[in-house]
Amino acid sequence: MQLGQPSRTALATAYARAYHQIASEPRIFTDPLAIRIADVTPDQLSALDAASMVEGDTDGEMRRRRRMFLAARARFAEQTIADAVAAGTRQVVILGAGLDTFAYRNPHPDVRVFEVDHPDTQAWKRQRLETAGIEIPASLTFAPVDFESQTLAAGLAAANFDRDRPAVFIWLGVVVYLTREAILDTLRFVAGQATPVQLVFDYLYPASASTPEDAAQRAVRAERWAAVGEPWLSFFTAEEIEDLLREMGFDQVDDYDAPKLIAGYLGIPPQPSSTVPLHMLRATRTA
Repeated sequence: MQLGQPSRTALATAYARAYHQIASEPRIFTDPLAIRIADVTPDQLSALDAASMVEGDTDGEMRRRRRMFLAARARFAEQTIADAVAAGTRQVVILGAGLDTFAYRNPHPDVRVFEVDHPDTQAWKRQRLETAGIEIPASLTFAPVDFESQTLAAGLAAANFDRDRPAVFIWLGVVVYLTREAILDTLRFVAGQATPVQLVFDYLYPASASTPEDAAQRAVRAERWAAVGEPWLSFFTAEEIEDLLREMGFDQVDDYDAPKLIAGYLGIPPQPSSTVPLHMLRATRTA
């Protein structure tokens, strides 16, 4: 992201999540605040999609599949939170929160939510919340972290996050933009949380696992994101990321490729695919 500007990733995700609420596609995830916080009208959302203004992507079917995955990953994350809360967890950390709205729809008033993001992105989000008339609940704490000068541990400590109590960490749409060192540092931090601890995140397979056609399409999209200062940096296979997580002490790893995750929520068989670059993962450490 550019200094003084919000993350383009956060904005693109917000538009896609909002458009999913009105698009003529199966509804996987309902978010009554998505359009309000995106600060666009339904007509504007339709125009954005039709003109491919978010990513410069002219493939309408690809944009639809991306929206469905974003909806599915949000539903998966919030179901993980609900299950953890039912089991007694009372802390949720949303890493790279962007314009995520869970904290403002949180049905558990005794659950503390910590939103971690770059200070510029959080300042932008606060403006969006004020414009949209969305109240900041007492259960939410902002934890601004500029990773160029501050660690996640320091940022959460300043927000009075309790390392000695169980927590759920949600980390969506972030991993591919980080260096491997930064990813490993975050995984170690989460693994050091009091148990039970859960981490939900998505990641991207390396291009070598794709067909030549899919790899070429990915290269075009990667170039567009790099051009706005948000290059794709890190990729994993399912086997590689599971090995890393187990080495760090996570004893359960649930991994779903995008077609399987989406099909599960639609109640249909997964569509055959020559490549499954997007994956959703939940890692749990119980002891």
